[in-house]
Amino acid sequence: MQIQPYLNFDGNCKEAFEFYAKVLNGKIDMMMTHAEAPPEAQAGPEWRDKILHAHMTVGTAVLMASDVPADRYQSPRSFSVSLQIDNIAEAERVFKELSAGSSKITMPIQPTFWAARFAMFFDRYGIPWMINCNPAQ
Repeated sequence: MQIQPYLNFDGNCKEAFEFYAKVLNGKIDMMMTHAEAPPEAQAGPEWRDKILHAHMTVGTAVLMASDVPADRYQSPRSFSVSLQIDNIAEAERVFKELSAGSSKITMPIQPTFWAARFAMFFDRYGIPWMINCNPAQ
């Protein structure tokens, strides 16, 4: 069994996923627009370029997402996408890049009693993240 986050976006999934792939050194395995769906599954013309499904691998992890209509979209809350990073410099780099343009930094990256570095923030797309770094011993 695997647990894989599935994120919903308010029309900017493509932009967000391309950003995440760059920052996280991920690989976008699939990004299907509504226009690419079978005719019987296609949405209206205003949704042709919106993302029906996206799939990215980061190492052995998977992150998936899609755009959702405005009347069904809700800002993410009460969860975080948690990144476990084994290198302090890499944790600080990822925090700096992912939090750029952040709507809210709950806890800047810093040492804690449980981790060499820890941070909590919402990225520019409103997605909540946590970074936890315990360097390999």
